[in-house]
Amino acid sequence: MLPISELKAELFRALSHPARIRILETLSTGERSVGEMQPEIGIELSHLSQQLAVLRRAGLVVSRKEGQSVYYSVKDPLITELLRVAKQLLISSLTETRDLLADLHAQVNR
Repeated sequence: MLPISELKAELFRALSHPARIRILETLSTGERSVGEMQPEIGIELSHLSQQLAVLRRAGLVVSRKEGQSVYYSVKDPLITELLRVAKQLLISSLTETRDLLADLHAQVNR
């Protein structure tokens, strides 16, 4: 069995592509077919399918087939929560950076 740190690293590797993040954020609002996601994600259909396969192998999304369409959804709501927390962390960090820059700018202009 792999140590939990290795498993975490694998999870973050699966999340390490901007298209995969966009896919998960799109799916956080509900199940979508590949055709429905393609315009929202903004990548070629073949590339979208590749990225979905990575997410499926990582256990982050599940799929079901209905007729000719394949529908995807987020496997666990905690994935959506993880993305929300990451966004909050980035906003906090960027806000601090903006405030520091404003302070430096004010000091230079004194």
